[in-house]
Amino acid sequence: MPEPYDVITMGRIGVDIYPLQTGVPLARVETFGKFLGGSPSNVAVAAARLGRRTAVITRTGQDPFGDYLHQALREFGVDDRWVSAVAAYPTPVTFCEIFPPDDFPLYFYRQPKAPDLEIHSAELDLDAVRTARVFWMTGTGLCAEPSRTATLTALRARSAAAPPGAPDHPRATVFDLDWRPMFWDEGNDGNGEGKDGNSEAKGGNYGAKDGNGEAARAHYREALAHATVAVGNLDECEIATGEREPHAAARALLAAGPELAVVKQGPAGVLAVHRDGTTAEIPPLPVDVVNGLGAGDAFGGALCHGLLAGWDTAHIMRYANAAGAIVASRLACSSAMPFPHEVEQALTEGRIGAAAPGATP
Repeated sequence: MPEPYDVITMGRIGVDIYPLQTGVPLARVETFGKFLGGSPSNVAVAAARLGRRTAVITRTGQDPFGDYLHQALREFGVDDRWVSAVAAYPTPVTFCEIFPPDDFPLYFYRQPKAPDLEIHSAELDLDAVRTARVFWMTGTGLCAEPSRTATLTALRARSAAAPPGAPDHPRATVFDLDWRPMFWDEGNDGNGEGKDGNSEAKGGNYGAKDGNGEAARAHYREALAHATVAVGNLDECEIATGEREPHAAARALLAAGPELAVVKQGPAGVLAVHRDGTTAEIPPLPVDVVNGLGAGDAFGGALCHGLLAGWDTAHIMRYANAAGAIVASRLACSSAMPFPHEVEQALTEGRIGAAAPGATP
């Protein structure tokens, strides 16, 4: 049998078109950079940068942007064998505006439907999904069919392979709560083109009061029953559990199935609570934010890395916090993901210094 992947992620991919100027509205931006984007894809990149063997399950359009994404994944060391094309829909693009330290509006172009929502259960390599040491999926993958059924099929395969607590149970099945209300509008068809004017840098306020929250909660609960780790900010936790206070949200997530609940609180740091009673509350590292949009994905890749390394919860959270802060100090997302020596340096110094040459476009 082939060697299991360290990390397989599943879900969103697209092209990020980011201004190469900060503090300038899109109407006045003159130069842009093109980058691989989409949270699960960025998580795979982040884990690969930390030395892990990773792959992503997703779909692109059958177009030059799709070709670019294959090329970018390979250059980052992410296996693209499960990235297929959908002829009917274009590869999504996302624009942002950059107003440090805490305003990074996003503009998604995913019409008439994003190819990554056209993942079908029959196309999944369930043997690879079952044996991956970490499997990472997101709430956006639940917003429309056939992606919803495919995502739940993958989760059920993980659970059926070995129930939680069994000696040969996969190390981690991670549910990134990833609440994007614009993707749940218009009858759950996943057509979201919208503006998300918030970011990881200030806690990721994705508008939990908006969108089809009640419909989402039912699907989130089904997924949580198969997850061993749940990760989300306060609004995402509220969508998943109805709870917003961090400790109450963590307890509610654990009650829904996972063994570890990670509640991201932006400037207040991160709270992690394990079913065994272990609790870690870690403050953020000081950082001069350039672009906060990729911080959560760097956090996710580092979380996977720490879980695979078998570190204690507090160490994992400190490491993931540092990785996220490094990316927040840089302009790009995927190409800004840190290498191990950069994270270790940040932890040693207790702060984030100037970006390394070549770290930003």
